[in-house]
Amino acid sequence: MLKITKAEFITSAAAKGQFIKSDKPVIAVCGKSNVGKSSFINMLAGNKKLARVSKDPGRTRLVNYFDFGAFILADLPGYGFARVSKAEKLKWAKLLDDFFADKNSIAHVFALTDIRHDPTADDLQMCEYLYYNLIPFTVVATKGDKLSRAAQSRSVINIASRYKCGADNVIVTSAQTRQGLEHILAKAEKIIDGGEESE
Repeated sequence: MLKITKAEFITSAAAKGQFIKSDKPVIAVCGKSNVGKSSFINMLAGNKKLARVSKDPGRTRLVNYFDFGAFILADLPGYGFARVSKAEKLKWAKLLDDFFADKNSIAHVFALTDIRHDPTADDLQMCEYLYYNLIPFTVVATKGDKLSRAAQSRSVINIASRYKCGADNVIVTSAQTRQGLEHILAKAEKIIDGGEESE
């Protein structure tokens, strides 16, 4: 199985011209504000301080790139945060549109959603966007430690139904207990090997 021995921050991009090009596969992480993207990235890296975790939703306003050795991880701005101006929301939307426009440079997307709640309208819009543009993705249900295993199973079935995918395409994770880490690493290994099709 893929092992992450070292992960480090590369750079941040505020506009299309600053996006990096790499010979390594680029795996993007997207999700609404406060879904736990930074905690997920830190779990994957085995480094709690790699991506800055903030209690203030909407902190990530840039595309942050990290070198994970075998692949590049792109942390995308969180969407759906209410307490920002309309102009700021449009700026974030433009950044995401520009990022996904060069879809051939994106190997895969981990689409994060909070396992405790129904996917939001913004979550489902992102999902439809990925389907429409034929960008392969996996749904990652974060904060699994907040629910019992039985409740997790029920939530996975609900999330899969809302995302129009199979329940086996939803990976439950917890940054606290490291649940799901092996599944994520196995998925990343397949992506790196080039054996991925759109979910």
